[in-house]
Order: sequence, then structure tokens, then C-alpha cells
Amino acid sequence: MKRFIVLCISILVISCTGTAQKESKKESKVYAVSKTDAEWKKILTSKQYYVLRQAGTERPFSSPLNKLYDSGIFHCAACNTPLYESKYKFDSGTGWPSFDRAIDGSIDKDVDYKIGYARSELLCSTCGGHLGHVFNDDPKATTGMRHCINGDALVFKPNKLKK
Repeated sequence: MKRFIVLCISILVISCTGTAQKESKKESKVYAVSKTDAEWKKILTSKQYYVLRQAGTERPFSSPLNKLYDSGIFHCAACNTPLYESKYKFDSGTGWPSFDRAIDGSIDKDVDYKIGYARSELLCSTCGGHLGHVFNDDPKATTGMRHCINGDALVFKPNKLKK
């Protein structure tokens, strides 16, 4: 019986330290744009604050950016960093704006355990704002990676016509 109790306690200790003790990049990195919660709340809408600063997720199919395919750049709604070119946007059918790649250097990755297993979280490399997650399930014809991004984390800026 003692061995069984020791075994159970050992398993419990190992499982608790397996993921709970990992330090996230978001908490350890000093970002170029850094504000207090009060400052973020002044410049962001409540939905943007929930997604970008509290790592929330908007309802699927709720963003007008989900079906927007105009030519332009999608920027971080918190700090205006250019994140995604519209030419890399595709319809994943998931209900969130999806891209197969980001603009070089614009995204940081972290590990998110919020739903009980590891997912690759995407963060703005300038302010650390939560954007969404990356999955390796689409589109096979290009990168095979699906950046599943909350529309509330983005602001779209159309390309200006050249004359």
C-alpha cells in the first residue's frame, strides 16, 4: 500500500511540473511597445483588450475581416505593426481570418496550455499581443501552416493605388 501511495504522489508531482512551471515568452520578453493595463484599456475596445491582452478568442464568424480579401496589409490593432499581407490570406472555413504565413519578424510564438494541451500561440513581436494560434493542417499547396487569427487583433489597411 505504501508503494502505491508513493507511486501516485510521484506521478502527481511529475505531471504538475510538466507544464505548469514553463515560463512563457510573453512573460519573459521585453517588448518594444509596453503599456500598463490601464493604458491598453484606454486605446483598445473591450473586445480588442480581451483578445490581445487577455489571450481571449472571439466567436467564430463574428469578424468582418474573416471574408475580406482586398489587397492590403493586416496590422496589429494594439501597436500598428504590419503582420500579414492579404495575398497570403485564405478561407479556412474555421470562422477566423487565416493566413499561411506572416510578414518576416512580425510574429513571436509561445506555447499555450489553456485548453489542457500544448498549442502554438502567435503573438505580435512588437507589443506581445495575443493574435491567435498556428496549426499545421492547411493549405497543403503552400506552407501547410494555418495562422488562425482573431479579427479583433487586426486592423486592415488597404493598399493605395499607384498612378
